[in-house]
Amino acid sequence: MSTENEGNAVPPAPSAPPVPVASPAASPQGSAPDAGAPTAQLPPVPPGTPGAPEQVTAPAAHAAAGPGQPHAAGPGLDAQQQPYGGPRPEGSWPPPPPATPSYGDGAGGAGAGGWGSSYQQPAPKPRSGRGGLVAAVLVAALVAGGLGGGLGYTLAKDNDTSGSTTVSASDSSASQVKRAPGTIANVAARALPSTVTIEAESTSGEGGTGTGFVFDKQGHIVTNNHVVADAVDGGKLTATFPDGKKYDAEIVGHAQGYDVAVIKLKNAPSDLQPLALGNSDRVAVGDETIAIGAPFGLSNTVTTGIISAKNRPVASSDGSASSKASYMSALQTDASINPGNSGGPLLDASGAVIGINSAIQSSSSGGLGSGQSGSIGLGFAIPINQAKYVAQQLIKTGKPVYAKIGASVSLEDSTGGAKITDQGTGGSAAVESGGPADKAGLKPGDVITKLDDHVIDSGPTLIGEIWTHKPGDKVTVTYKRGGDEHTVDLTLGSRVGDS
Repeated sequence: MSTENEGNAVPPAPSAPPVPVASPAASPQGSAPDAGAPTAQLPPVPPGTPGAPEQVTAPAAHAAAGPGQPHAAGPGLDAQQQPYGGPRPEGSWPPPPPATPSYGDGAGGAGAGGWGSSYQQPAPKPRSGRGGLVAAVLVAALVAGGLGGGLGYTLAKDNDTSGSTTVSASDSSASQVKRAPGTIANVAARALPSTVTIEAESTSGEGGTGTGFVFDKQGHIVTNNHVVADAVDGGKLTATFPDGKKYDAEIVGHAQGYDVAVIKLKNAPSDLQPLALGNSDRVAVGDETIAIGAPFGLSNTVTTGIISAKNRPVASSDGSASSKASYMSALQTDASINPGNSGGPLLDASGAVIGINSAIQSSSSGGLGSGQSGSIGLGFAIPINQAKYVAQQLIKTGKPVYAKIGASVSLEDSTGGAKITDQGTGGSAAVESGGPADKAGLKPGDVITKLDDHVIDSGPTLIGEIWTHKPGDKVTVTYKRGGDEHTVDLTLGSRVGDS
């Protein structure tokens, strides 16, 4: 499925999330793309600037740009894409949808519009000069009311046959009201102090607003890559807590393919409280969700919903010409997510983080007077199990590590599987010599239909599924060759960096 990073149109990705099936017969029907189709080495590692998974809109920044789509994988990469703004061969993946999701923030550096909202606050409106006169009139009216009150009561007392008796609540302040553990109010009260509103600004002054959350006591904050993209090359980053305390921050590492980034607070306070991390593998459809973010710049906003689907294949981008796609096997939620929510935590009913809000499917028209598209109940989050691994790698080495099978696949929306192309981008071999796919006996023309028990309906879906694993993991690949189905086990390789 294609989505936007909160506010930017992006081509759609595969239509349905892979689901466990009893046999390969459950794979979607359709012919495999021909050899001339765009390719991407598995799993693709988008180079250059940050992008997004299953075409969706990322909620981190308001800026938005024109739609585009992943194109091909380059040599040595498991998957490389042409800029979204580049030419797209007929039938290439994914076709533009009538309404495409984007990053929740719209991606940084594109100006107004997008998941992240512009962080300039509107100037306060001056008070009317008539305020003093109004106050004086009210005082006079109150005095007159006092003088006539006794007479009015005397005249009305005997004739008053209709009364209204109200009951007042006890005179305890709101701060004394106890919210039971597990209630939304209780979860929000505990989680909000550990979330931040991130403002990213490039050297040219462009930027946007997104969200992040405290990852550890050392001052590391986890967010989306597209939230901090503007500040990567010498820009400025700040993080503001709900109590108003603001800190300068620096980028520790960012992974464009995963759409995950880690920043660190400068002069971080000693009393940071990291959010507890849950287990996204155990999430079930129908579970309650709570999202925290800064939609359209409205910091510390809490929304609720449920898990609508799991393993939703998503390729998202901010839609700009220089953007590359990010891929995820996402958690889908109907909790309201808008530009500015990108990078914020998606919590379960206990308050544990189960995902990072990253992208939305939105209508083609903007809303709220900003020209940006808003929530239509289709939000996507990076599962926390994957995001935790990526964040730890970034903190440790500053660079992302991607799992791969060492083969180039078509990015066409075929629904019939992920076809290994006859040739890689730039004339390279479609199957990397000595790589995992080569050792497993896979060849150009083979169509991969399952990875373990997950149905694979296209190249982008395969990429997203591979990236849920770590290098060294053993997986079972089901593929078709000449009409016959085969199954083989292979050990995933690794690639370091986005380019």
